[in-house]
Order: sequence, then structure tokens, then C-alpha cells
Amino acid sequence: MIRCESIGARYPGSDADALRSVSLEAARGRLTAVAGPNGSGKSTIVRALLGRVPLTGGRIMVEDRELSSWSHRELAHRLAVVVQREEPAFPMAVRDYVTLGRHPFRRPWSALTAEDQDAIDASLAQAGVDTLRGRSTDALSGGEWQRVRIARALAQRAPALVLDEPTTFLDVGHEMACFELLAALAESGHAILVVSHQLNLVARFAHHVVLLAEGDVAAAGSPDDVMRGEVLERIYDWPLVITRDPAVGAPTLVPLRRHHALSPPSIPR
Repeated sequence: MIRCESIGARYPGSDADALRSVSLEAARGRLTAVAGPNGSGKSTIVRALLGRVPLTGGRIMVEDRELSSWSHRELAHRLAVVVQREEPAFPMAVRDYVTLGRHPFRRPWSALTAEDQDAIDASLAQAGVDTLRGRSTDALSGGEWQRVRIARALAQRAPALVLDEPTTFLDVGHEMACFELLAALAESGHAILVVSHQLNLVARFAHHVVLLAEGDVAAAGSPDDVMRGEVLERIYDWPLVITRDPAVGAPTLVPLRRHHALSPPSIPR
């Protein structure tokens, strides 16, 4: 569904590449996760999909067609994206914001169809924000706003969904609910590509993990292939151990405290 073939990317004015020959595939029926430390290039992949950072090499394919060959409207029928940061230009009711997800399917000034109404109502329920439909977007908490943005993407009913750090601002229960929803969408045949720094959630739910470090693929494969202590310690530069999740048996990262402690500050007498 979505395929990055040896892509490189560099931001204007930068002396270094943000991505170097990165390849990955997000197939239908699978949850593919991109993980890695801050600055590793995770969000750059999403920006490249949106055309917000130029490629220096390689290509991005959507449904076996090069990304640049799709019109914006055609692409919106196939791909919904939740970016890491987004604010509406002006406050609006939550339901009106979610309705924006139906824009690619409507003609200018046309009324909402029954299909539009169904998609909007279903996405509000799926994202767990149905009770917020009448609230203004500027009256939402960070976690509520995050879930409303996911609802807007779901309203597109696109076969592929790309999310950049979707659990930002979410509490433990809503983090789990978010990944449960993504896993269910993958099981129903969607292609899910999620960028996340939550390695333990990724290990629980992802079919395939791509671990980035300084713009390169450091490891790729199943969670068991990627969640290895010697690899993660080197990439994150922090002592850790890998154990097993007692509930589902997935690999789980446990960060350790450094062996040495900083000297306490001296107290003036």
C-alpha cells in the first residue's frame, strides 16, 4: 500500500541528511511502526509523504504508483494522515472539525450525504469522542484534541492511515485504546503506519518495526527481531534490559538507572 524505496531527505538549509536510504513498507492488514530516538528521522518520513520535505533520492509509492503522480484529492481517498502538531486556524465545534475529513469526497458547497453523516458519527465513536461533538476545539484538553484529530482522519475512510506520535498527551487507558483501535483497523484490512517513541506499545501491537538512528535503518523486523538489548542500548545510549510482557509475552524494554549518581549540589552555609 505504502512503500518507501531507499528514500533520502534533507531539510533546506541543513548540512546533513535527515534520512539516508530508508526503505520500509506498510502493507494492508498490518500495523507497521517506525521507532527511534529524538532526531532519528521518524517524523521526516511522514513529512516526506506529505511533500513537506524534498527527497534527495529514492521514491515513495502508494498503491504501486509514485506519490507525485497522485493528485491531492486522489491521495486523500487513499491515505489519511495525523501529523504530530496541528492547530485549526480558528476554533470550531468538534463535529465540524471531524467533518473536514469528508472534504475530499464532497463538491464545493454541497450538503453532507447520508454516507458522510455515517462516516462522521462512526469516527467520533471509534475515537471515543462522541460526547465531545458539540464542544469547541479550543476547550479540549491535549488528550481530547489528539483523539479528535484521529477521528477526523478516520472520517476519511481511507484504506491507509499514517499517524505521527498518536499517543501524545494520552493517559495509559487512552494509549491502549488508541493502539487497540489501530490493531483492529489493521485486522480489518487497513494499512497502518504509526510513528511512535512508545517502544513497549509498539512491541505489543506492531507486526513489523523499523528502528531508525540518525536517519538510517538500524534494525527492522518483528518486535522480537528489533527489541534486542544490545541494539537499543547503543541507539538510545542508556542502560536497559529486555524482559517479557507477562500479559501477552511481547518483549518489553525496562530502562535502568545509571550506576553512578551525580554529586549533590553544595549548600551554602
